Order: sequence, then C-alpha cells, then structure tokens
Amino acid sequence: MSQEKTTLEIIAPSIEEAVAKGIRQLGLPEDAVEVEVLDQGSKGFLGLGTRLARVRLKIKDQSGSKEVDAQLAPRKSATRQKPAPRVVEAPVKKEPVPTIDAAGLEPVLKIAEQVVGELLEKMRVRARLKAQIVPPADENDQNLILVEVQGDDLSILIGRRSETLNALQYISSLIVSKEAGQWVPLLIDVQGYRARRERQLRVLARRMAEQVNHTGRRMALEPMPANERRIIHLELREHPDVTTESIGEEPNRKVTIVPKKQAQ
Repeated sequence: MSQEKTTLEIIAPSIEEAVAKGIRQLGLPEDAVEVEVLDQGSKGFLGLGTRLARVRLKIKDQSGSKEVDAQLAPRKSATRQKPAPRVVEAPVKKEPVPTIDAAGLEPVLKIAEQVVGELLEKMRVRARLKAQIVPPADENDQNLILVEVQGDDLSILIGRRSETLNALQYISSLIVSKEAGQWVPLLIDVQGYRARRERQLRVLARRMAEQVNHTGRRMALEPMPANERRIIHLELREHPDVTTESIGEEPNRKVTIVPKKQAQ
C-alpha cells in the first residue's frame, strides 16, 4: 500500500462486512483506523430497494505506533502532515424556554392545521391532517403540536434525509408562530415516518456503540439533521462505555461515537 493512500471507501451488504473488508485490504490492526459510515444501507422490502452499506476507513495519525509505522514504512525524510482539526460540538448552556401549557396551545391547533393544509395545497398534495397536543417526554421538554399527515404516496413530502419534511416543518412553524403571536413548537409527521425513523436511529445507535466498544475505534455516522442527531445523543447519553459528539458543519454535520477512554 502506497504511503499516500490513507483513506479507503468500501461497499458491502452491511456496515460490519464493509469495515472487516476494509481492514483486510489495508492490512492494519483494527485500532489503527477510524471508520466513517457514509451510507448505512437498506435491506429494502421483498428484495426491492436494497441499498448496500458504504464506509470510509481512515488511517489514524500513528506517529507513536511502531507497529503501524512499520507496516506503512514511511521514509525518514518524509514530513508527516498533521490531521485536520476536528470541529467538536461544545456543550451549550441553553436559556430557559417558556413552557406553554396545553390550554395555551388548544386555540393554535386549528391554525396549525390550516397553515399546513394551505402549504400542501400549494404543493398540489392531497392529504388528511390531524393536529394534536403532545405532552413532554421529560422535564426538559415542553408541550408541542403534532400535525399528522395521512394520504396516498406522500413520499414526496419526506425527501432525502427528510430534508423536504424538515423544510416544510420549519416554514410551518414560522407561520403558525406569527399567527399565534408566540413561538409554537411544531412537529409534522408524514404517515408515521418520524416514529419509524426514530426507532431505526435508536437501533443504529446501539449497534454502532457495541461495535465501537468492541473495536476501541471511534466511528462517524452519516450526516443527519439536528433533530436526528439529538436522538443518537439521547440514546447513548447513559451508555457506560461510549460517548457522542457532533462534528462538522451543516448540512454535513454528523455524530461521532467515541470510546469513553479516548474522550477523557
């Protein structure tokens, strides 16, 4: 392997197979590489829509490792480049958000349905809407309005990485809040997509945490919007062996799962 080749992208039926294949091709020990998940893949349905997993393996800066240095066989005169600085999400001290009780949100339900309905009409999308108040999941959250969208073939409202759905939700939130005269926490779900996506992300978080704990390597997941990164962070918040951090800049910001012994 040439000295310049420090990264390798691998495609395989699963993330685990792609990582194992990449390590074999690089001929390095497992703890000598960092793994970034570019696409977690999909099994599809009844054989349709199957998508292979894709990962990128990057050789760590191992200036102190004799084993890796020997395998890479660098020239003594070669100048070792420092790795690019990693942008790490620092803990942000949040200002207390005024809590809106359920009674205060009741009059806004009709406004939310009307706003989302008009936006969908302009998009020429026919759907049934139902708005309801969702109580907070814990003491740090607050009541919010959930607008459920049901209909036939609404995949156009979700988009890649739920970009279309997030944009629709953001615009709707601004309009509803302006009409209500106060900020209204609003969530839009299309045919139960967000609930399914949350379950998928929680399973992914636990599976990747097990792999990180087993190999001792940090692992970067594919880029995700802020609400999906939050699910990963919360799922692994109490994990005994790994921690999480967000790196990069929007729209390519991603969660990295790190062994706690490396984070200390």
